[in-house]
Amino acid sequence: QVQLQESGGGLVQTGYSLTLSCSASGRAFSSYAMGWFRQAPGKELEFVAACNWNGNDVEYAAAVTGRFIISRDNGKNTVSLQMSSLKPEAPAVYYCAAGRNSDYGTQVEDCGYWGQGNKVAVSS
Repeated sequence: QVQLQESGGGLVQTGYSLTLSCSASGRAFSSYAMGWFRQAPGKELEFVAACNWNGNDVEYAAAVTGRFIISRDNGKNTVSLQMSSLKPEAPAVYYCAAGRNSDYGTQVEDCGYWGQGNKVAVSS
């Protein structure tokens, strides 16, 4: 069992940066791949970024490649999503998720544990 708690969301202006953090508690954090997903109003949950158990293998959605960075600190049981050059778009709730094993997946069904979500909005 893994409990996840996100923080760091909010409202930012276009072009600015924002970092989301996720703290994990419960079973060995380093046993799990970690990822970030987001959901805008009226839309399905979509993959944003993921990393394997040690953070050396990462993948990003095409829409955020080059602007977002996922990283993790297994000593602190945290995973972060650094978001830069943010674009004006509909507000979205960003979810931290833990995979079902040490190798990441990009599908919702690849994740076994979810945080409560944190809203991010970008104003023009």
